[in-house]
Formats: sequence, structure tokens, C-alpha cells
Amino acid sequence: MNRDVAQKSVPLNSSRSRIHGLRLSLSKHRADALLVTHLPNIRYVCGFSGSAAILLVESSRAILFTDSRYTLQAREEVHDASVVIARHGLLRALGEMLQTGRRRGRLRLGYAPAQLTVAQKDALQSIAGARVRWVPAPNEVERLRAVKDASELILMREAAHLISDVWTAALRHIKPGVSELAVAAELERAMKLRGASGPSFDTIVASGPRSAWPHAQPTPKLLKKNELVVLDQGAILRGYCSDMTRTVFLGRAAGRVRELYSAVLEAQQAAKAAIRPGAKASDVDSAARKVLRRHGLVRYFTHSTGHGLGIEVHEVPRLGAAEETLLEEGMVITVEPGVYIEGLGGIRIEDDVVVTAQGAQDLTTASRDFLEL
Repeated sequence: MNRDVAQKSVPLNSSRSRIHGLRLSLSKHRADALLVTHLPNIRYVCGFSGSAAILLVESSRAILFTDSRYTLQAREEVHDASVVIARHGLLRALGEMLQTGRRRGRLRLGYAPAQLTVAQKDALQSIAGARVRWVPAPNEVERLRAVKDASELILMREAAHLISDVWTAALRHIKPGVSELAVAAELERAMKLRGASGPSFDTIVASGPRSAWPHAQPTPKLLKKNELVVLDQGAILRGYCSDMTRTVFLGRAAGRVRELYSAVLEAQQAAKAAIRPGAKASDVDSAARKVLRRHGLVRYFTHSTGHGLGIEVHEVPRLGAAEETLLEEGMVITVEPGVYIEGLGGIRIEDDVVVTAQGAQDLTTASRDFLEL
């Protein structure tokens, strides 16, 4: 998503160590170089936030290819990599460099299969020819991104505080007669007024029976009394995302709704308690489901318990039933159990947390109390 790479303030003081980390993976894949084409990964590695770029990382140098729109921007943003301004297309410039490179013999080029299109690979192959041998090397940058350094954690804490404040201030706009779209617009407006570049994703405001759709988009539907409202919002602050969900009730809730909310909150607390360095991602998911199963609600929990968060709103690790990833100190993840009951509505409570030596530490700070507005 280009919007997620629109600002230039991702911490750059770690670019040298990030490039070094990528170089360490060359031997694992028996590769001579790694090709990075995913824009958020490029931003993470060398700091460039433009919308057209390819990064080549070799054992002794790193080269960013971009176009003339970004000459000045690249000069300011790119650290620890040389810049090539491609006059006739990025793929052509890269292909010609691969074809005439300094290395003798074939070049073993590592790439992420999920991020390089068939058309891009074919174009490079047609220029570089037999000189290049393609070596699949998936998820190398993503593995580095999963554990945040100190400067990243500062930004993520600020992004989480921002969205917490935005949601708290928006409570006065959540009332009968206001449309879902109007509430979403107010949330996104408030994000920018507080310094965000924009939302991390399309803001979710879903009311009444539509709140049972986990990813419902806001509509002109007016909020009504005696219904649930799920609000899922996040902001991009200096390149880093937040992601928080709260659920409120308009009017006085029935006992059944209160019980559901209490069960979801208990599931979230159990999942947070399971978070520690060395824990499996699946253990966190299991902790939330165990609580909902005890309440007879597990069949209404239809998605994973959470996901990694950072430059993108969905990163590794995923907190799912089959995920074997071991959590590490410095990972930032969401914890977001929910129940979705057709005809009644949905309840989800989501927070951003960082994995510390002592366990999960909340980054989002907005109230988790059951609010009746």
C-alpha cells in the first residue's frame, strides 16, 4: 500500500545493521545478491519512502534503483546504499547492471517469490539472460522486521497513544442518528490533526447486525439505539502503524450482551498472559480460544487472535492455531479476540502490545471497559 510508505521518518540509524543482516542470509541461500522489490521492505532496509524502487544487496555494496521523480528525495533519505536514477525504467537499469556486473560467471540472485511478479522476472531475465540464476529467498526482510529496535518501539508507542487518544475523543460523535461513514471520517480526520499521515487501513465502523462482519466497511447506515458498534482504527505515524478495536453499545445493554463482552475481554486477558519470549504464537491463540470455549462461544470466533505490526499493519508473526513461530522480545503484535453472532452483532477488543522479558506490555491505552453511550 503506497500510503504506508508516504512519510520519510522511519528510523534510519539502523540501516547499516539491517543491510548487514540481509547479507548474513546470502550464505544460507548460497546467493551472491538479494533483490528487494516490496516497498515497505525497501523503506525498512535503506530508508527510501518513494513509490518506485528496487534494491539490490550484494556482499560489498547495496544499490537502490529509482526514477527521476525521486532524485532529491533519494539523496536525502537513502542511507548506506548508492542510488541509480533509471532513465529508461527500473527493470532495464537493473537488468543491464546484472548483465554487465563485476562478477565473473553466473550470478545467484535471491528473490522473494511472493513479491516479484512473473512479468518483472521475465523482463529481467530477457535483459540479463543466462547470467542470472534465480534463487528463492523468501521472507528475509520480514524476519528482520519482526523484532523492533529501540527507535522503532518509540515510534510505535507514539502511534498507539495517538490512536488511543483519537478514539477517546471520538466517543462524543458515536450516537444514534450519525452514520457509520461520518464516524469513520471523524476518526480519520482526527488522526491527521494529531500528526498521522493517514489511517493504517480503511477504518471499520460497523453497527447493529453488521457488527457481526469482522471486516465490515462503513456505510451510510445510521447508528441506532440499542445496538452494538465495532470500531477498528489505526494510524500511521512517521511510517509506523497502530491498530486498535473497541466495541460500544448505544443505550442500555441486555445482560446477554454484557456477558459476551466480559467473555471477550477475559479471552484477551488470557491471550496477553500467554505472551512471553519463547512462547509459540499458537499458544497465544489457544489461550484466547480456551476461554471462549468455556463460555460456549468459540464457534463464533472466526479469525486468528492477532498479527505482527510495524511499517505495515499486517506483519509476521501471525497468532493463529497452526503457527509455530516463537515470540521474541521486541516483537509488536495485536491481541484481538472477538465473537460474531448473526442477527445480534459482534464484539472485538484489540490492543497493540510489545513482547518484553516480563511478558506483554500494552501500547494502546484506551479504556477497555464496556461503554454504554
